[in-house]
Amino acid sequence: MLNRCFLSLWVVALAGVASAEEAAYERPPIGYLSASGHDPVATLMGRIDAGGVRLQWDDKAAYLPALLKALNIPVSSQVLVFSKTSFQRDLIDPQRPRALYFNDDVYVGYVPGGNVIELASTDPQNGPMYFTLDQGKRGGGTAPSFTRQTDACLQCHVSSATNEMPGHLLRSVFPDADGLPILSAGTFRTNPTSPLKQRWGGWYVTGTSGTQVHMGNVVSADRENPDKTDFTAGTNVRDLSSRLDTSQYLTPHSDIVALMVLEHQTYVHNLITRASYLTRITMHDAAEMNKALGRPVDFRSDSTTSRIKNAVEPLLKGILCSEEAALTGAIEGTSGFAKDFSVRGPRDAKGRSLRDLDLKTRLLKYPCSYLIYSASFDALPPEALERFYQRLFDVLSGKDQSKEYAHLSSADRKAILDILVATKKGLPPYFSQSR
Repeated sequence: MLNRCFLSLWVVALAGVASAEEAAYERPPIGYLSASGHDPVATLMGRIDAGGVRLQWDDKAAYLPALLKALNIPVSSQVLVFSKTSFQRDLIDPQRPRALYFNDDVYVGYVPGGNVIELASTDPQNGPMYFTLDQGKRGGGTAPSFTRQTDACLQCHVSSATNEMPGHLLRSVFPDADGLPILSAGTFRTNPTSPLKQRWGGWYVTGTSGTQVHMGNVVSADRENPDKTDFTAGTNVRDLSSRLDTSQYLTPHSDIVALMVLEHQTYVHNLITRASYLTRITMHDAAEMNKALGRPVDFRSDSTTSRIKNAVEPLLKGILCSEEAALTGAIEGTSGFAKDFSVRGPRDAKGRSLRDLDLKTRLLKYPCSYLIYSASFDALPPEALERFYQRLFDVLSGKDQSKEYAHLSSADRKAILDILVATKKGLPPYFSQSR
């Protein structure tokens, strides 16, 4: 009888929990496809509809300049990708690459002559929300048309590479002369842990990296042996004018520093989305189970605690730049992006910021992601934030000396702790008390 009763309660509990086979982004309480957005693009759309903002038409780049201004995205963030690996691939080739622009929350994709501008905008609850902006000129003061995209974008933006949740995906490929990736040679998923020698295949790169060779600026002439391509010819390129007509774009740059920041940022954004989704699903499942078994509402099982740990630990590693590929020489960009990026961050009394760049041995001078200030990080479920902050303090205080954080010196840990205490709202009291 006991076993039968327990089994009945187990079945009742699972009736309120979505099947494990259901896509994570559609499981309760996520409901991504029908969720209303509170992201920067949704906010801009509301301001346009209310008459507070008007996007001016530009004869050269349609709505792009006005859109970047309205979203506070620096033009210096421009990077160019010429491989046919995106939504507008039929328009893209080495002579007409796709331009990407970004700030901390929004990514914008533009192809000269394209019918639409693509946008990925970070919603605090739901992660990336995808939109297109019609590039057709509107007469009579009619506002340009934004459309939210779901299934069409999720065909590529939900995969094992994004933890089966909506996310960003950067790839390095062996491109042929038309920009087609030579898939038989394989591709590289690009993030901060990738060695430079595997980065930026199919991308233009302006800037210097010394003796550190990358795959940018080069096409593979031999389709049978693309891995034998001489990529040194594309390294330390500062001017793209011999490769394409750069006057089609807002700047002639595809800045190497912007590319590195883009890789860091998309990687951490995906980890924030993962932690949010998994924790919210975990707490939903726990509430259903507690209800079915007649346990207190706030009861937390070992399984629930373990699931929260699994959701948070990868985010902690990403925020603290664990496993980042080390640089062996100085990186220098061409567009001024490094300065534009650094001036945006809050600073402590000593003038230090989590947006300070190193670019000699690693990306950030103080290896803690500036996305810890983002609305999406602050919107993590309380259970995730509680776990994250405790683990972050363990590392920064020196209690955790595990190999995952061996790249952080004592000076690094103290500097990051001091900067956070001075600039980050919402820290638990024990952060400041420790000082």
